[in-house]
Parts: sequence; structure tokens; C-alpha cells
Amino acid sequence: MGLKIIVNLHSLNFHFISMLSFFKEYKGFAVVFGIISIVIIAIIYNTLNVYQPLPIYQPTMVNPELVDSTIHHQKKYHKIADFKLLNQNGKTVTQADYKDKIYVADFFFTTCQTICPIMTNHMAEIQKEIMNDDEVMLLSHTVTPKIDTVAQLKRYADRKGVNDSKWNLVTGDKKQIYQLARKSYLAVKDEGNGDAFDMIHTENFMLIDKKKQIRGFYDGTNSDDIDRLLNDIKILKEEYQD
Repeated sequence: MGLKIIVNLHSLNFHFISMLSFFKEYKGFAVVFGIISIVIIAIIYNTLNVYQPLPIYQPTMVNPELVDSTIHHQKKYHKIADFKLLNQNGKTVTQADYKDKIYVADFFFTTCQTICPIMTNHMAEIQKEIMNDDEVMLLSHTVTPKIDTVAQLKRYADRKGVNDSKWNLVTGDKKQIYQLARKSYLAVKDEGNGDAFDMIHTENFMLIDKKKQIRGFYDGTNSDDIDRLLNDIKILKEEYQD
């Protein structure tokens, strides 16, 4: 019995020594194989993480509550319509002011005490991040144009630190703002209280590209969404560099 154990131990020792010899002999091969494996894994990883363009939102892709019924069937070619509004300085603002610009748009009103202050503060954060970026601007539309006159918008802009060269707060004809909200930006609910152009603004921020297309929707009250928006602006800028 003792002899058998000794023989088995010698056999195990022989196999162990053989394995060591094998690894020593093919050590170079193992190193090369390991390097090749790392390179292959890196290539696969980069392939799976290639640049992904942002979606182009169409009316059919958005909550029907936010879209005018006349365009909810539309599956392609959706763009922001031309507009003519007044900003906080009484200057006429049109689509031409945003020509070849990426911009973030939203809807608000200056007397709102719920989500608007949070949205405006977050828009101010975005303004800070894009201050030196000539490609990006901001555009905020009031949903209560009778209250939010040019003078009222100016007071609000001064209080919130709005930079006139980067951020327009606009007012104007209620019908035009309503149609922009529901037929262009797809961002405002129909209040349905008898006034054909009454609207309930949402917390949505919209990212608009240089072709006047919607490329993203974000919760303007959510800090994580603001970070996502800022990152998406970078992704969108890459699209124009390619």
C-alpha cells in the first residue's frame, strides 16, 4: 500500500514537472496569444461602441397628447416651422437667427411657480456650458403672451442671468405660439377649456439640429436629463464634423 502511494506521488510530480516544461517552452507563444486576444477584444468593443447618431423625431414617435391631430400620422420630413416673435429686448426673432445653429427650445411662463423656475435654472446651466460655443443657442417661448410682454420678459431675463447673444425669451401672437408648440416642437398639451389656443406647457426641453429637426426630448426639471442633453449636443456636433 505504501509503495503504491509513493509511486502515485512520483507520477504526480512527473506530470507537474512536464507541465512546467511545457509552459516554459511555449511562454513566448502564450504572451503573443494574450496580446492578440486583448487587441481582438478591443476591436470588438470599439465596433460595438461606434458613433450612433441621434434619432430624428417624427410626430408618430411622440405622445399623441403633445401633437396636433392634423399631423400625428406624419412619419417623416418633420421640421420646425418658420416663426416671427419678439424677444426680451423687443427684437424680432425669426428662424434666420437660428440658421446653421443647434438649439435647445422650451415653453414656460414667467409667473409659473412650479416647474418653470427649475427649468429656467437648468436652462441657465446649459447657457453656461455653451457660452463660448458659437454653434449652440437657446430659445424659450412663453405660453402666456398677454402676461409675458417684452417688458416682463426683460425683467425676468435680467433676474435669471439671460445672455442676450445666446438665449432668446420670446413672446408674440398666441395662435402662432400654440401652433409652434403643437405642430413644430410637439411639446405642449391642449388645455381644451374652450379657448382654441389655450395650452399646458410641459417640462420638455427639445434639442433642434441645424436642419430644424427634433433630435431629442429631455425632462427640463431633471439634472440627469440635462447631463444627457449636454452630451447629446456633443454627439450632434460630431454629426456635422463627419
